[in-house]
Amino acid sequence: MKSLFLRPTAWLFAIALISFRSPAPAQDRMPSTVADGAKLVSVYHDERFFEGPAWDTKTGKLYFTAFADKNTQILRLDEPGKVAVWLDKTEGVNGMYLANDGRLLGAQAYGHRVLILAIGETGPSDKKVLLDDQTLHQPNDVAQSPNGDVYFTDPDFDKGQTSAVYVIPAKGEVKKIIEDMRVTNGLKVSNDGRTLYVADDGPMNWRAYPISSDGTVGPGRLFFDPPVPKEKRTPPDGMSIDEHGRLYLSGSGGVWVVDKFGNSLGLIAIPEFCSNVTFGGPEGKTLYLTCSEQVYSLAMKVRGGQFVRKNK
Repeated sequence: MKSLFLRPTAWLFAIALISFRSPAPAQDRMPSTVADGAKLVSVYHDERFFEGPAWDTKTGKLYFTAFADKNTQILRLDEPGKVAVWLDKTEGVNGMYLANDGRLLGAQAYGHRVLILAIGETGPSDKKVLLDDQTLHQPNDVAQSPNGDVYFTDPDFDKGQTSAVYVIPAKGEVKKIIEDMRVTNGLKVSNDGRTLYVADDGPMNWRAYPISSDGTVGPGRLFFDPPVPKEKRTPPDGMSIDEHGRLYLSGSGGVWVVDKFGNSLGLIAIPEFCSNVTFGGPEGKTLYLTCSEQVYSLAMKVRGGQFVRKNK
């Protein structure tokens, strides 16, 4: 009969086998940037599709867009479960961004414009058109660099052949800067203004482009390809960034948190399709997520990138 006792080296090997656990798949890990024990909280819901969240630090309010047939509105969240219509009949304002000067930038899909809106108590106290181009498909999302340059996507949802990204320089003429993506969607500028991140609904992944001094970009590269089978992916959409340059990318199951090198830090799983995400709250440590029929909040350990920029 063989001995039931193992040699010391064998014991060590057995203990290693028992104690070893492979890391949980990225889609099963809650990112470490989420506050301990935090859970999604529904702050508003109805039967519409929500998009374009932007937090205004002066009023301390969340603004977001609501789609119902062809009429889109900009809503202001006054308290959980209660919203005010801040702007009606927006002609398709979709993605929004709080500009460097405190106004709201908006990509107007049906009007084929990029707008900037001064935030008043009951609606825009001033509205300006940064770009009006009826040859555009439908401006979808918008972001701004620390130097004032405004970027927006113009996706070709119908054919996926002539999608583009444009820059409206703080000084100079509008330029088409990206044409090598099938269906451009959400976009974001890094905190240092050196990188432009863009979602592509074609391959359902995200790309990164180096930003040049004139606001144009160099050749892009694959930034993040979600570890999800192609047949189970959903189109990537809007995104946000935290104070350390980590990206929060909506698509394929929720919001992926990715470091600045493109490594996944986990997934914030969302039961509905999540269209977009932004940081807000008094300290900048609340993540707001716009989804199909729901707007959620989630407590975080980190601040949003926009709070760092404004405090410099």
